[in-house]
Order: sequence, then structure tokens, then C-alpha cells
Amino acid sequence: MEAKSNPNEMSGISPKKRVLFVVTQSELGGAQRFLCELMSRLDRNKYGILVAAGKDGDGEFLGILRNMGVSTLSLRFLRRKIGLYDDFRGYLEVRGLIRDFKPDTLFLNSSKAGVIGSLAARIFPCLKVIYRIGGWSFNDPMPWLVRRFYILAEKYTAKFKDVIIVNSQRDLEQAKKLKIRPRQSIELIHNGVDSYKLEIFGKDEAKIKLFEKLPQRQRGFLHAKIVVGTVANFYKTKGLKYLVEAAKIINADQEMKEAVFVIIGDGTEREKLELQIKESGIKNKVFLTGKLPDARKYLAAFDIFVLPSVKEGFSWALLEAMAAKLPVVATNVGAAPEIIEDGKNGFLVEPRKPELLAQKIKELTDDEHLRREFGIQAHQTVVLKFDLNKMLEKVEELL
Repeated sequence: MEAKSNPNEMSGISPKKRVLFVVTQSELGGAQRFLCELMSRLDRNKYGILVAAGKDGDGEFLGILRNMGVSTLSLRFLRRKIGLYDDFRGYLEVRGLIRDFKPDTLFLNSSKAGVIGSLAARIFPCLKVIYRIGGWSFNDPMPWLVRRFYILAEKYTAKFKDVIIVNSQRDLEQAKKLKIRPRQSIELIHNGVDSYKLEIFGKDEAKIKLFEKLPQRQRGFLHAKIVVGTVANFYKTKGLKYLVEAAKIINADQEMKEAVFVIIGDGTEREKLELQIKESGIKNKVFLTGKLPDARKYLAAFDIFVLPSVKEGFSWALLEAMAAKLPVVATNVGAAPEIIEDGKNGFLVEPRKPELLAQKIKELTDDEHLRREFGIQAHQTVVLKFDLNKMLEKVEELL
């Protein structure tokens, strides 16, 4: 186990409650973003905190926490991919960490950490176990038999968890239908953002700064009539290939030649996306910026935001785009229908349907008034329904 901070080093404070947070990966995804928001709120005089993350990823997440003064650990054997040998060692590693840190609450984030962490916690009868998911893993694209295995794993390990937190009504209903039952309760807590503290560049500044990040400084970007964008890790579940297909459809429309697409992010699907863009003949229309720190700062460079996911929990990127007053087109997955009222504050389309994405993007492109109206309504939705403080208060009540 590679220690990044000493778990017993709590700045001389004798906390009332010790909380151990475990997450599967060290890259900055949805679960990690949630933990960063939570760490910014928790009173260090009230809580003794240690955050442990698996070594998969670039380590950005742990770096952010260390800069916040949070004690962290990098776990050697907790990996996203299933492997019996590493998973058993990961189980022993987490069990040893629980024994040494002696938390009052174990807070597990993401599926792999949820399964291994809850099994490791079985021998500690006084330990409260909370498990938060950002979307059930068995909703990922996978063979039926593998999906069944994931469902059984969630059902079996639920009995070793006190509370399960889901962030969408769909996930809550699935848990009830599949009889995933923790010892105490399943809680629905939506994600939230602080719309008034959202740090983003102004439109002109964002566009220039984003231009500087583009490969070979694609000048067509600066003069584009419409910039369609998204922010995502490059996983299959994010449906980015369907956005590229939509871009190809739009590029074939003579009236839409001035539209360009920008995808901020990186990940395992990058090579496939680059090849798809090249073979589609739209290299001068679809740009991959790579991973950008604080990607939300560039949102104002977009005229339209698209979430093309085939599986999603409760998208932080979607919330931030709406808080930034962008009109949005999103697929009808995860919590999207709980956020977007189709035709009022955005458009919803079925997943894996690039022609529908293209249709709605074109509709927004052709109607500046509609773009502005959607942006205003989107911002109001976030302010009124998805407040960051409300989310954090509900989570802290469970600790």
C-alpha cells in the first residue's frame, strides 16, 4: 500500500467521528467529483477523514484532495477490471486499512469499491457502511451473463451495507425491482452545483483559450457559426461515437457547414474516435482537445451542449452546462429525464440514435431565440432543483 499521506496524522485534532472514503479509481470522474465537493464542506474539527483510491487513473483526484489538505492513500490492488488475484489482495488491503484507521463510517464510492469494501467490512460489526453509486454498473453495455453477475454481486453485498445512496429515480426503482436491499435504507440524493459560484471564462476568452488547446490551432473553430460541445471521459458508456456520427450527418447538410464540434476529455476510446473522425472525413469539423483541468471553465465557448451517453448516472457535466445557461441536447438515460423537461429547458432523445441528435442540434442551430430560452430555463432548473448545499447537507446527515 503506497501511502500518500499518513492516515493517523490528523493535525493534532481529536475528531468526534472518523470516516474512511474508498473509491475505485484516481482519475477525476463523477464519483471523484462528488468526493471533492464533499471534502470542501466537511468540518475537519468534527471529522477525521481519510480518502483511499485505487491506482487506476492519472492520480489527478488525489492531487486535488492533497491540495485541499485532505489525507489520502493510493491503494495498490483495488482495480476497475475484475481479476481474482488482484481483487483478493484488494480485499485484504481494504480490510487492513479499516483495521488500522478504525473508522466509525466506511463510505464506499463506485461499484468495485462497493463490493470489495463491503465484504472487507463484514468482520467489523460496529462499522457503519454507506455505499454511493453514480449509476448501476450492470447498466453498462455488456453480455447478459456478465450483467447477471454484477446484479447478483450488488444484491449479495447489499446485506453488508447500511445505506445505499443513488442519485436518480431510475436507479432507485431498479434497486427496488431487483431487490437490492441494504440493512437500513436506500436514499435518493440528486447531484447539485452552486450556479452562482460556477467559475467559467467569458465567451470570447473561453473561445480563445479553447482554440489554443486545439491540435494544430484549427482556425475554422474561431470563425464557426455554431460550436457544439461536450465534456466526457472517453468511455463506451459516454456514447461519443454517436455524437461523431451526428456530426457527420450535420456536415453533409449544406446549411450546416459552419458548425463545428469540440469534445473535451480523454480516455480509452480516443484512438477509436480519432479513426472514426478521420474515416468520416470531418477532421476539420470535430476537434478533440484532450483532457483539460477545470473543463467547465470553457463551457461558454459552446453554443450548444450535447450529452450523448448510452448509460449515465447523474451527469455533473450536464448540470454545469445548464448552470452556464447553455441549451442542451441529452439522451434519455440515467437522471437526464429528471433534469430535463423535453422541449422546455432542453431536448431529450433516445440513446444510440445519431440521426435524432443531429435533428435536435439542427433545430437549435436554426433558432437563436430557442437557444436563449432553453439556456434561461436550464439555469433556473439547476438553481431551484439541484442546489449543491442541499446535496451536501443530505449526505452529511447520513454520516
